[in-house]
Amino acid sequence: MKLLPATQERPTAELEFGSGVERALAAGNHLFNSGNSDRYATEVLQGVNLVAATVARTTRPFTGATPAELAELVAAVDLEQTLEDTTAALAELETLYLRDAVYFHDTKYAAHLNCPVVIPALVGEAVLSAVNSSMDTWDQSAGATMIERRLIDWTADRLGLGPDSDGVFTSGGTQSNLQALLMARNHAVARLRRDPANAGLRLPALLERLRVFTSGASHFSIRKSASMLGLGYDAVVDVGCDENRRMDPALLAVELARCNAAGLVPMVVVATAGTTDFGTIDPLRDVAALSRAHGTWFHVDAAYGGGLIVSGRHRHLIDGIGLADSVTIDYHKTFFQPVSSSAILVRERANLGHVTYYADYLNPESAAQAKVPNQVDKSIQTTRRFDALKLWLTLRTMGADGVGALFDEAIDLAAGVGRDLAADPDFELAAGPELSTLVFRYRPAGTSESDADRLNPLIRSTVFASGEAVVAGTKVDGRHYLKFTLLNAETTLGDVRQIVELLRCTGAALNTRGVAA
Repeated sequence: MKLLPATQERPTAELEFGSGVERALAAGNHLFNSGNSDRYATEVLQGVNLVAATVARTTRPFTGATPAELAELVAAVDLEQTLEDTTAALAELETLYLRDAVYFHDTKYAAHLNCPVVIPALVGEAVLSAVNSSMDTWDQSAGATMIERRLIDWTADRLGLGPDSDGVFTSGGTQSNLQALLMARNHAVARLRRDPANAGLRLPALLERLRVFTSGASHFSIRKSASMLGLGYDAVVDVGCDENRRMDPALLAVELARCNAAGLVPMVVVATAGTTDFGTIDPLRDVAALSRAHGTWFHVDAAYGGGLIVSGRHRHLIDGIGLADSVTIDYHKTFFQPVSSSAILVRERANLGHVTYYADYLNPESAAQAKVPNQVDKSIQTTRRFDALKLWLTLRTMGADGVGALFDEAIDLAAGVGRDLAADPDFELAAGPELSTLVFRYRPAGTSESDADRLNPLIRSTVFASGEAVVAGTKVDGRHYLKFTLLNAETTLGDVRQIVELLRCTGAALNTRGVAA
């Protein structure tokens, strides 16, 4: 290589390369390592203190900021111009995000399946983010793999899935349901391929015959998964519900028989343990019996109701869940964990092989033969966070009974609110609560169905814009309703009564102005 004389100017390209190196060296000062652990502790603590101070002074779940207002603030940031330090960046973040965030810990938040989170889990979040283990292979995770596996065994035992059960953590209920249906699909296809009549048929031809059975109240991810797996939305058979909005086993039996008579193949029956709107739990034992009778995979979506495995008073509501072939459970709902934290559990660990793929550069088959515990062997996700740590620290600090008590409080609160709404002449309760959700609408005497349909979405949006409370909305039999989802053990009946009064006053004001007409 020819060296330039010391006095000769370097070419422009070389100057640019040199400045790039300088920038990289400067950026490298931000990489967390043994040399700057003190700085790490100091700056992370700044963020923690900012969040703590913000939460301490927050008096309502939302400020009422509009999408346009926040979009303008964020768009005004010049991402090509860096700030001087973390302190400045956090100050900016307070304006862009923290000030107007929706705070689930607030007792006037009663909208979606978002839980307030427990402090031990937040400690776990800080630890796992810093170490940054990746849960796909043993050589990226070590002890983290063993903690995750132990928690899977613990969950499967609580569910009653039996000694051959297994599972893996996922990003959420949608991914868990997708993996469950993928395993059910491949299980059904494997059976079809044993029939000589299907010899030589490619997968698309076999998929045309498969059908998924679930109630109309089940989570949308069941239909979405069917589409993503090549079955199409129309492969999902909506099974009718009884008067309590639970899947009707008699109607399921009819649909399964109709499927067989048409030469189609029941691929999976999906029961729900805690529907999103009503919190209802399908009759799991009856559905399991019908699934077994037809040789069909039985999946239970317990993303919401799965927390009952640690309940001290309501565990009986999911009696029969241990009969499932697979179960979805979301720890970031009724175990009070930060997102994301979910799992898919199976009765027979061999069925996880339906999602196994060996890559020589990551998890070669030889590693499996040597019993190297690579979690990617049973996951549809490759890189995964060590989300299990949050649950581990929660259980080690609070115990299962402590977590279950929080959910029990929410269930009991919903029962009390349900009694209030049922006795209130200005409101209609769509169904009594089973877990911690209530679907209802404002409809005082003399209000028509069409006026109620116009009025209730306006009540919800008006209250949200005020920032005083956050409630959800849904449709029941085509009609607009409001919805409470109660997951905060600190929320009292008095808190919810204040929300109800806010809804009533808002509805009356809108009626007076003729907004609903």
